[in-house]
Amino acid sequence: MDTITPLLEIIRRLRGENGCDWDKKQTPDTMWRCLAEELYELEEAIVKDDTPNIVEELGDVLFQILFIFEIFREARRFGLEDVVTQVAEKMIRRHPHVYADARIDSEEALNRQWDQIKSGEKAAAGTAKPASVLDGVPAGMPGLLRALKVSKAAVKAGFEWESLGQVLDTAKSEIAEFETALETEGRDAARMEFGDILFSLVNVARFAGFHPETALHRSTAKFEGRFRAMEQALADRGLDLKHLSPEEKEAHWQAAKQAYDK
Repeated sequence: MDTITPLLEIIRRLRGENGCDWDKKQTPDTMWRCLAEELYELEEAIVKDDTPNIVEELGDVLFQILFIFEIFREARRFGLEDVVTQVAEKMIRRHPHVYADARIDSEEALNRQWDQIKSGEKAAAGTAKPASVLDGVPAGMPGLLRALKVSKAAVKAGFEWESLGQVLDTAKSEIAEFETALETEGRDAARMEFGDILFSLVNVARFAGFHPETALHRSTAKFEGRFRAMEQALADRGLDLKHLSPEEKEAHWQAAKQAYDK
C-alpha cells in the first residue's frame, strides 16, 4: 500500500478544497472514459514492446483506477482494503490447483474449473441464473472485443467448429455472400454481410490462438510505418502522391514495403 500512497495523496489534493476544478467535478462515468483511452495507449506500448512507454502507460492506467476508487471512497462506499481483499480472496479461491489440492491436467480442465467456481460464487451470492450464456457479455464493449467475448461464451456452451479449416470456410462463405449483396442487394444487406465477415474472422483468430485486437493493431501499425516511409521517400523526391499514376503508386508502395520491414 505504501507504494501507491503518493498517488492517492495527489488525487486527494487535486480533488480537495484548493485543488483542480476539472478533477473535482469528475465522476466514475467520466473517469471510465479516461481509463479506456489509457488502456488503448497501454496496448499500443505493449504491442510495440516499448519498455519506457509501457512503464509510463501502466502508471497512467493505475492513476485512473485509483482516481475512480477515490471517488467511491469519498462517498464512503468502500475502501481500498475492501477492493484488495476481495480480489485476493477471489484469485485464491479460483486457483485451487495452486492454493489447495486440486489437480489439473489440461488447459481445458483449467477453464472448466474456473467456470465452475464462478458459477458456484454466483449461486452462493444468490445471483439469478442467467437466461443465456451470453448474458454476461457487457453490451458496451468495443465491437471487436465483444464479438470475441460472445464467441467464447458460445464455445463454453458447446457451440464450436471442429477445425480451423471449417472456420476459414465460413469466412470465405461470408465474403462470397458480401460480394453478392453488393451486386444485388442494398446497403443494409451489404453492411450486415460485412459484419458477418468480421465476426467470422474474429473466430478464425480465436481458433488459431491469438487475439484479433492485437493482430489488427499490429497490422495497422505495420501499414502506418510503411505509409510513412513512402510519404518520406516521395517528399525527398519532391513528388505528390495524389499526382502519381496507379502504377507509380504501386511501385512506391512496394519500395516502402521493402524499406520498412517491421
